[in-house]
Amino acid sequence: MAKKPEIGEILVANSIITQEQRAKALKLAAQSKLLFGEAVVKLGFADDEAITMALSKQMGIPYASKENKILKVEKGQGLDKTVPEAYARENLVLPLFLDENVLAVAMADPSNMLTLDNLRLLTGLEIQPFIATKSQIFRAIDDFYQSGGSSLIDKAMGEESSDGVITTEEGVSEARLDLDKTLSGAKDEQVINLVNAILKQAITERCSDIHLESYGERTMTRFRIDGVLCERPSTTKQLFPSVVSRIKILSKLDIAERRLPQDGQFTIKVQNRAIDLRVSICPTINGEKVVMRILDRGAVELDIDKMGFEARQKEDFLAAARLPHGLIFLTGPTGSGKTTTLYTILNKIKTPELNFMTIEDPVEFQMEGFNQVQVRSAIGLTFASALRSFLRQDPDVILVGEVRDQETAQTCLRAALTGHLVLSTLHTNDAMSSVSRLADLGIEPFLLSSSLILVAAQRLVRVLCPFCRVPYKPSPKDLELPFREAMLGKNPDPASLTFYKQKGCEKCSWLGYKGRNGIFEVYFMTHEMREAIYKQGVNLELLRQLAAKAGMWNMRASGWRKVMAGITTVEEMISVTIGD
Repeated sequence: MAKKPEIGEILVANSIITQEQRAKALKLAAQSKLLFGEAVVKLGFADDEAITMALSKQMGIPYASKENKILKVEKGQGLDKTVPEAYARENLVLPLFLDENVLAVAMADPSNMLTLDNLRLLTGLEIQPFIATKSQIFRAIDDFYQSGGSSLIDKAMGEESSDGVITTEEGVSEARLDLDKTLSGAKDEQVINLVNAILKQAITERCSDIHLESYGERTMTRFRIDGVLCERPSTTKQLFPSVVSRIKILSKLDIAERRLPQDGQFTIKVQNRAIDLRVSICPTINGEKVVMRILDRGAVELDIDKMGFEARQKEDFLAAARLPHGLIFLTGPTGSGKTTTLYTILNKIKTPELNFMTIEDPVEFQMEGFNQVQVRSAIGLTFASALRSFLRQDPDVILVGEVRDQETAQTCLRAALTGHLVLSTLHTNDAMSSVSRLADLGIEPFLLSSSLILVAAQRLVRVLCPFCRVPYKPSPKDLELPFREAMLGKNPDPASLTFYKQKGCEKCSWLGYKGRNGIFEVYFMTHEMREAIYKQGVNLELLRQLAAKAGMWNMRASGWRKVMAGITTVEEMISVTIGD
């Protein structure tokens, strides 16, 4: 029996990749424990479609796509009943057609025998697998089950029954009864369905925040995707108050209070995934504005290699986190990923021998191995009071969600000086400014010099879509003095560099960007920097010079490295960083 050709051989034979690229992909696959095809895509040598077509040839399984019209499923065959939507989405399968006793099904992984066996049991039919890309199956499922894209909210606007796709973990039946009594003249089931549709579409589009706003005669729904607000179909002026009331009920807020801001939260389940939503309601002159932050527990990947750290920055951060005591501060604006970064660092150093305690407002990620405490100011449980309690709990590592006042700052310092490692966040424009901020909060310079071990800052930049980014050669104007300073004195030849700009394609929803990555400045306190703080107090310019002398660079320099690597654009990087 002839041996099946490897995927790499098929790709080379079809001139998709070269032998050199194949070797690089094999090396990356071995190092990162990726499949060969995943390594090829990650390196940008080919796209998912090329890999899937190669797998089709290797496995002898037919290839299905939108282009060859096999993934365009005809409705009216009853296939949506044969394979329910929830099962199709959870297992990434799509029923294509039924021929006598054989059901054709599109799959991203036809070699998964467990899924094939389950499909046989579920349908009572023989299964003929077709192979297709994950992205095309996702879109085809949305089209077939009529629940994807921008039409989801529009569809909900015209329906009067809830499809039950989203359910809260508790209190749904009571909430519906209360909603029936509260909504005057509104179609309660339509409102329930509409709120479900908004939440489901936001989660599908990887939205971080949902904004529901009223402007007199007009209402607006906006999703924050990769840091940018995008407008989506909105509810009518008549339904808007009912939608707000429905959200208040889910969040256990006072539906009669429309004059004061309110904050709440609730949990939903979408396709067996638990997703938390933090709700903020603010009264405006045109009615109440609702902002819901989506915290998808399953979407958070605490992998330090995917955070965006440069090699030196990662080494310095981990070296500081492995010290037995001291202060580590991470700065950045709201929504820049500070909490995710700190949890990623803690997850990297987590061992059963260490006692981890955290105090947060709110607790965003529930992590095994960490004793997490939620701030409750109404009963006196503040950052400072919790910290004082922690010191009697024999902790090794303490995470403080944010240092907001003098009492919390001094308690953090006391913990660091008594043999504990303390990590926290501050709101400053850059990393080094956290030194002056701590001094403003009453921490004496001589105490800072002995306790502070690392300060860092973080921003998020949108990542260029690898399938449609457009290369270009930077002009000498692009490489003026700020660029050379950012590269720590180097003067690169423009001809040796390639930059990229966004274009837009179907894979990135025509935005040109897909996802975000971090850029950092990380300053590990050297002996010279400690001595400068001890002798001269807070001299930020001197500290920056000493950091540069030690080979550490600022945020703008980190951003330029992302531009040179083709990860983001010059415009995107400049928009989130501050030049010297």
